[in-house]
Amino acid sequence: MALFPEERLDATADEGLPAVRLRLKELSLHRPRQWGACWLALYLWRELRLEEFWSQCLPPSRKGTRWDQVLAVLTVYRFLAPGSEWRLHRQWFESRALADLLGVDVSVADPHKLYGGHDQILAHKSALFSHLGQRWRDLFGAAFDVLLYDLTSTYFESDPPFGENDKRQFGYSRDKRPDCVQVVIALIVTPQGFPLTDEVLAGNTSDKTTRKAFLQKIERQYGQARRIWVMDRGIPTEEVLAEMRASDPPVQYLVGTPKGRLSKLEKDLLDKPWQQARVGVTVKLLPREGELYVLARSADRVAKERSLRRRQLKRLWQRLHELQVMKLRREDLLMKLGAARQQAPSAWRLVAVEVHATEPTFTYHLKKDKLRQVRRREGRYLLRSNLTETDPAVVWHYYLQLVEVEPAFRNLKGDLAIRPIFHQEQTRIEAPIFVSFLAYCLHVTLGQWLRTLAPGLTTRSVLEKFAAVQMVDVYIPTSDGRTLILSRYTQPEPDLQLLLARLKLELPAQPPPRIMAAPRGKEVPM
Repeated sequence: MALFPEERLDATADEGLPAVRLRLKELSLHRPRQWGACWLALYLWRELRLEEFWSQCLPPSRKGTRWDQVLAVLTVYRFLAPGSEWRLHRQWFESRALADLLGVDVSVADPHKLYGGHDQILAHKSALFSHLGQRWRDLFGAAFDVLLYDLTSTYFESDPPFGENDKRQFGYSRDKRPDCVQVVIALIVTPQGFPLTDEVLAGNTSDKTTRKAFLQKIERQYGQARRIWVMDRGIPTEEVLAEMRASDPPVQYLVGTPKGRLSKLEKDLLDKPWQQARVGVTVKLLPREGELYVLARSADRVAKERSLRRRQLKRLWQRLHELQVMKLRREDLLMKLGAARQQAPSAWRLVAVEVHATEPTFTYHLKKDKLRQVRRREGRYLLRSNLTETDPAVVWHYYLQLVEVEPAFRNLKGDLAIRPIFHQEQTRIEAPIFVSFLAYCLHVTLGQWLRTLAPGLTTRSVLEKFAAVQMVDVYIPTSDGRTLILSRYTQPEPDLQLLLARLKLELPAQPPPRIMAAPRGKEVPM
């Protein structure tokens, strides 16, 4: 078949081909949808070989449901525009070109399939992290000799109470939502941000009880090797640290230490000289019983903490002066003093406030001894390690890497919207969190590429640039009553073309045309 514009009247040179003319005046555009960011997300998915991994782990159902494609849709949705599965089904999927890129129809976003996909994936978590670890080694030369360990929590919009075996429990809320049940999420990442494993724990789990099980899990999955565990204060107990020192080979660690221990070691540290670890950072070293205590002092941190303390203390002092001259009932005065304490808790510990037993009056004065102690400890950190032969500059560098866990939690709770969780069934508590971690794997992979090839750009800004590329269906009626359909994505703007070149990416060819026999008829490829 040969196609010609409608105004051309001459027959085809090859008389054996029927001539069908295009009614270009009746050309119309249909179904504008976002294409660029979806393509980039699927490119990352395939670069990590997750399509191959999940197709082997999740065979199709008896009805032909491709669970690997359902999981790809859930992960890309969480990566680009996180929300509920119902929103994905009702709004998001139809306005995106994910169906075109995956070669599926809208049935893949059926809510029953989306919820059913959650039930298939948790059994393969351990195999997935082994697979991802190997891919990150191949792509970026990732090393897993330094491990950063921390915990966070995420809350549920649910109606408690739940049973004792339910992981949704009340506990210490890092989200400032003590009114909601929660689960605790433990995460191990490398200094580059690559997650090695995660675990969802009961919401009332104590931080100190989690470390031992995770050490055994990492050794089972990745084998025993020389690794350095970097943890914040409050996570390991003395018993766990003793086991790490006594293990064969010894497990090396670097942990933050509560400031209460600094009081016990302060006299011994006074005689030790300050050593330069790096520009703006000095340290004191105190070997003791097979461990090394490192008192680090950061000039930048001293300036920051001192400025915050002065600002808060000045504001509290001004407020106390205002309350002292007000004419209030004693009950109202106590309420206002309580509000002032809540607004400036750190500064309140530096001020002695004495309220009269019966009268609505009070006096206040500065605790100078306490202020001197606070000044001495501002910008100082007490670290504890069994890396007794390590350069103090290296020890400080390891501890600074602990902040790399915070972007992981921030991305999970912010960009990937892991909170709150609305699922009500206990069996589906962990699946949405696991999907969020899959999306975070795409996030950290793109971030690593950007650090190498396009430093200065963030993952979210790159996704916004790619989101500008749209796809539309071009409908061109033909003279024999059929319709030619051309699905075309828009050409990238110059800045995106430059970014594609920097990332060494090449957009795929435009999809082949299709032809529809009649209005609302069946589409077939040409």
